[in-house]
Formats: sequence, C-alpha cells, structure tokens
Amino acid sequence: MTTPSGPLVDASVQIFFRSDADLRTYLREPFRSRGYPHVDVAWFAPPGPRYLPGTSGADGAHPGSDPAAVGRAVVEERGFDVAVLHPMTAASILPDWHLATAILAATNEMLVERWLDDGPYAAHFRGTIRVNPRDIDGALREIERWKDHPRVVQIGLPMQTEVPYGRPQFKPLWRAASEAGLPVAVHIEMGVGITHPPTPSGITRTYSHLFAYQPMTFVWHLLNMIAEGVFHEFPDLKVVWTDGAADMLTPFIWRMDTFGRPHLEQTPWAPDIPSSYLPGHVWFVNALIDGPGDAPFADEWLRMTGKEDMLLFGSSYPAWHTAGPDDLPAAWTAEQRAKVLGGNAAELYGITAAAGAATA
Repeated sequence: MTTPSGPLVDASVQIFFRSDADLRTYLREPFRSRGYPHVDVAWFAPPGPRYLPGTSGADGAHPGSDPAAVGRAVVEERGFDVAVLHPMTAASILPDWHLATAILAATNEMLVERWLDDGPYAAHFRGTIRVNPRDIDGALREIERWKDHPRVVQIGLPMQTEVPYGRPQFKPLWRAASEAGLPVAVHIEMGVGITHPPTPSGITRTYSHLFAYQPMTFVWHLLNMIAEGVFHEFPDLKVVWTDGAADMLTPFIWRMDTFGRPHLEQTPWAPDIPSSYLPGHVWFVNALIDGPGDAPFADEWLRMTGKEDMLLFGSSYPAWHTAGPDDLPAAWTAEQRAKVLGGNAAELYGITAAAGAATA
C-alpha cells in the first residue's frame, strides 16, 4: 500500500495513570483522600481482554501509562511521526463536579509533566487537556492554564453528558476553544457516572449492543449543535468525534437537510442548510467497524460524502480494538489514505513537519 509523503499521525492514543495510587500523588486535599470509581469499572466488559497483550508495565502498571513504552509502540514499531494523546479517566461523569475537576486538573499536570515535557518521545507527542463540562468555570481555568503550551493541540470532553452540547450553558466552552485556536475532541468516557443513557431507551443489554449503539450518542450531540446554531455562532469552532461512526453521519444529515430549508424560520440562529456546517467544523477518528469496510465502492463512498477530508486515523492504542494502517479499506485511493493517515490531522493540528521536528 502507498505510504503518505507527509507526517504520519496517530490521532487517538489513549494514556493513563499508572494506578489509582499514582493519581493520588497529583491530587491535593481534600480530594486526595476521597473515593472515586476506577477508570476500568464500566457497565460491560469487552468480549476478551480489555487491552492489547503485553501493554501492562512490568510492575503491573496500567496499560498505556509508560511514555517510553507507548512511544516505542507507536513511533518505532508502528512508524508514526506524531501521536495525539488522549488521557482516559472516569472523572468528568462523576456526580461530584468538584472532585471531577480536581482529577482532570491532576490528569493534565501528569500529561504535560510526563509526556509532553519529558522523555525520549516527547517531541513526537501532542496532548489533549481534559476539562469538565459540568463545571464550566473550572473548565475555563484549565483551558487558560494550558492553551499556550506548544504541544497541547486540543481540549477533551466526554461523549456522555446529561444534556446535548447544543445547549446554551456550553457556549463559554466553545468561545474559549475558538479563541484559543484548539479543536475540541469528544471521546467516550470510561467508567460509570452521571450520564445520559447511551440509547434513547436506556442501557443496552450487552457490550456488543453498546458498541453498536454508541454512535447514537454522537449523533444526538452533533445534530443538536447544528440545530442550535453552535457552528454559526462560533465559526472557528472545530470538533473531533474520536470514537468513529462517520458512516452514521450521512443518513442522519441527509434527513436533517430534507427539513433544513422549509423550517429555517424555526431556527434563525442556524440559517444555512445543516450539512453546510460540517466542512471545516467536524472531523472523525476512523474506527475499525466503520462502514462500508472493504466494499469495492469504499473510495467512492468516502468521496461522495466528503469524508475524505473529515477522517483522521487513530489507533486507540492500547485498547483491545487497536487499529493499524492496514485496517483501512483496501479500495481507498492513495490520496485518500494519505489524507486520513496524516494529511487531515497535520492541517487540523498545525503539524508542519515530520517526526521530532513537528511543531503544533
């Protein structure tokens, strides 16, 4: 398969604290002594091991918690020039938003100290700062604190919320992200907390159902953001949906466009056709189960739906469903592969050179 000439970018590498005890070293009282759910406590377990074999530390450290090991796996073994790191946590869906904000602040400190500012692969790493949408003031403080760090490239929010992201209480977040020039990455949060159910009819019965229905949550957010005029009011806002499901977007946006013109009088704050708000505002990390897979028309589907300019490659390393470049559809053209494997991400994040010389 053709290799892109520009930088190869893995836009979704999941990182963790070594352990709960490790996290507590970054917390201050009264939060250090508090109890909170482990990130791996969830409604369901995957069908096999949760993480790739061999990704745990020799001392039992959590998979994805050793910067050197992750760097070797992503940069040396898989050949990527840049890895965009997404710290995983259960914090932002905790009932106590004060505790959640404290944990996310600690997470950001750990990300910058261990991954972005130190270590043999620091030049290859770019970071996602985690903020709490249930504590807007706390979220704005974290954005202000880290927005000018040269290797921070985006702001991280949870997929699960109590209300959709088009609601007006989130406007300060969109304004801050736009002013900082940072995309917002929405990622499924780990663990269990105060969230809207993953489907309109509640909790799914099995993990496979959850995995299949999960895109409905992103659709719920995105279509609401369009209808409420978020992208019209904040023309510089960029959102990355990091759990895949770009294939789900097309039928929903087609349906939304059908009613777009006749009902514009009901949404004067979003005066354009809904699909027109997608280019330049919306990106997706490509997922293993995204369709149409290896169908012979996969390249045409990508072109006709505009997805060739909206997809980013993300491995989800070290999760059980970690993907590689060879998992991309064989029917894609060389140009489409080049865009997804690095070109789109380089443009979105301002990555102007390959390997350690990359700047963002």
